[in-house]
Amino acid sequence: MDCSFKEIFDAQGERRWSVAQTSAKERIVKLQKLRKALVARQQEFYDAVWEDFHKPKTEAWLCEVFPTLQEIDYAVSHLEEWMGEKPGEWSFVFPLNKSVSRFEPKGHVFIMAPWNYPLLLFISPIVSAVAAGNVVMAKPSHKTPCVAAFLESLMAGVFPQNEVAVVRGSGASVGDQLLELPFDHVFFTGSPKVGAHVAQCAARIHAGVTLELGGKSPVVVLDDVDVEDAAKKMAWGKMLNAGQTCIAPDYALCPSELVQSLAEKIADNIRKMYGATEDERRGCENFVHIVESPVVERHRSLVEDALACGATAVLGGEFAEGDIENRYTPATILTGVKPDMKIMESEIFGPILPIVAYDSLDDAIHFVQQRPKPLALYVFGKSPSKVDQVLACTTSGSACVNHCILQIENLSVPFGGVGMSGTGNYHGLYGFKTFSHERNVMHQGGFDPMSAFYPPYYKKGEKGLRARLQRLAAKLLG
Repeated sequence: MDCSFKEIFDAQGERRWSVAQTSAKERIVKLQKLRKALVARQQEFYDAVWEDFHKPKTEAWLCEVFPTLQEIDYAVSHLEEWMGEKPGEWSFVFPLNKSVSRFEPKGHVFIMAPWNYPLLLFISPIVSAVAAGNVVMAKPSHKTPCVAAFLESLMAGVFPQNEVAVVRGSGASVGDQLLELPFDHVFFTGSPKVGAHVAQCAARIHAGVTLELGGKSPVVVLDDVDVEDAAKKMAWGKMLNAGQTCIAPDYALCPSELVQSLAEKIADNIRKMYGATEDERRGCENFVHIVESPVVERHRSLVEDALACGATAVLGGEFAEGDIENRYTPATILTGVKPDMKIMESEIFGPILPIVAYDSLDDAIHFVQQRPKPLALYVFGKSPSKVDQVLACTTSGSACVNHCILQIENLSVPFGGVGMSGTGNYHGLYGFKTFSHERNVMHQGGFDPMSAFYPPYYKKGEKGLRARLQRLAAKLLG
């Protein structure tokens, strides 16, 4: 293990209890300092994320800076309330006792962030961990080195290293080394495969774990859908960040008679957003590139396999010389997609939308049910009863009706996965709870009714006391 990691961990261990006892006001000051620094230095982030994978400033502000500031503001506004003791209900057995639950920091937290939203998914859990009173070691992704360097500098200007420390390096080596340290909680955002490994490492150190993963998030299109409206929103949701979004629509299930119309209208909207021709889209400053060339090679392989197996590209589907080197995957809409094609096996994480035809809504629901639980599910249609049928007969980390992506923006509700798409949740109060231990504390009153039940048990009157207690309980609870 890198000795510097252990030195940082030990230094934070010495600071851990002082940080845990800070007041809401003291934690708010820290969060406000972070907010001020981010606002002042946001142009550095825009430059860094453009250098890493061609993310335009407006999209970087909309999807990263703005929601990060919202997360900070929400915590600042509610932290005093969150930290307050919550009284338990009165107990007839202990009439003079007082029970409360209090949120206490878990202590020493390790956060591993992904590359696709490298600022938002790095800072957002740190905000929750700091609000809860923890010390933090956090690792940004090595796949976005420019943003990682910016984050290291940003955090060093806000927090002392014995409270929040940024550690950098390859996830496979640095992450595994850090997971040998006895953290109290591990928070990971990334792929299901790596998430399973992180969970195993966390179990070895008996740490709590939150896994924000992904999966193939479906769009269920109903037969009464407004095709024009759905196509515009699906085009935006799928092409946002070039599909490199954990809750991006991964594939669409569409009534057979609407497949061609939907595909053509999605393609039309992509042309309006990013350029009428492939060359225009290839040079478009608003279209995000892929983080690594090997990922583009994987996208090309998936598309070529689908086309060879009978799918049709309504848009895109052709990779030009230089696309892999330039980390560019063409926006692609595929029809005639069958469940056994390779493109339907794993999360695409790119600007490619396969559309699978279905004959009945029951068939579409069964298709979703037979696959791992996704991080998100989308339903487009007008019938409340059919929408409710889809929601009642499926499960997902989150869901959105008649739009995409937006469910992540409401901080008053939890965001997280289920099954293979994740464990635990965060945002707002739920993030505060994730990094807290809810401790049950009872204060004994002046009268102790338990004294009647101390040994020796078989004393005179004990049978009658039990009977009276049972009658009283039945009356109060019944």
